[in-house]
Amino acid sequence: MTTFRNEWDLSMALQVMHSENVDAKIWAEAVKWLFLFGPPAIREMISQASSAATGEFFPELSPIGYTDQGEPLYNIKKLAESLGMSEEEALTKMAELEREHDIRSLYDEPEAHTIQ
Repeated sequence: MTTFRNEWDLSMALQVMHSENVDAKIWAEAVKWLFLFGPPAIREMISQASSAATGEFFPELSPIGYTDQGEPLYNIKKLAESLGMSEEEALTKMAELEREHDIRSLYDEPEAHTIQ
């Protein structure tokens, strides 16, 4: 079974991003690949854009802390409410993403760092 990471490469993802005629689902997959596996500079740009979009479209959400790498962490209950799903559904989706892409997205509260 081919993993998502191996289905794309940097050149392919960037080509999709620059295309004016690409399907929205394919475009989203390219962004996802770049966010998960792209070069650090591109991952940082996507992270900043994601934070800006979260602030604009989900103003009720604010980070409860940050990972060691500076990624924002959100209260899962508030995140689920904002997305119109149950906390259990949100936890299930996040666990699936972790398994599928070998990434970590669920953290215990003591692992969150605050910025003062």
